[in-house]
Order: sequence, then structure tokens, then C-alpha cells
Amino acid sequence: MIKIRLSRKGSKKRPFYKIIVSDVRFPQNGRFIEKIGYYDPIKKNLKKNFYVSEDRMQFWLTRGAVFSKRVKSIIKKNKLCL
Repeated sequence: MIKIRLSRKGSKKRPFYKIIVSDVRFPQNGRFIEKIGYYDPIKKNLKKNFYVSEDRMQFWLTRGAVFSKRVKSIIKKNKLCL
């Protein structure tokens, strides 16, 4: 099963997340198929703290990928189409 999920980067108490496409059998910060965006919860400006390549997201969704709960809530909060 393929999932679109977050991979944590950044230092202690300064999280930064990559939005990745990964097989569920691999660890959270391990091997991934493709990086399609990022999320920075520290930045207050909603336009600059989140980015996802919508065409790559749609490509993977048509291939059977599913969102993790957190990625789905971030996308809804930023008003992107699912």
C-alpha cells in the first residue's frame, strides 16, 4: 500500500516536515518514493508554511495512494481539493 505522509526533519523543538509518497512497510524517516512538498508548522504565514505539488499528488492518488490523517487535515486546512 502506498501512502502520502509526513517525514520529520529539522532540529529539536524546530520541526520541519517533508510530504512524501512512501510504501507503508518502510519507516517514517526511511526510504520513500518521491518528495511532493513540505510543511513548516513554525511559520505563521499560511501561504509560506505549506507547499504540495498538486499534479504529483493527483498522479499518486490515481495510482491508489491514500493520505495519512495528518496530511489530510493539513490539505483541508489549506483549502486544496482532494
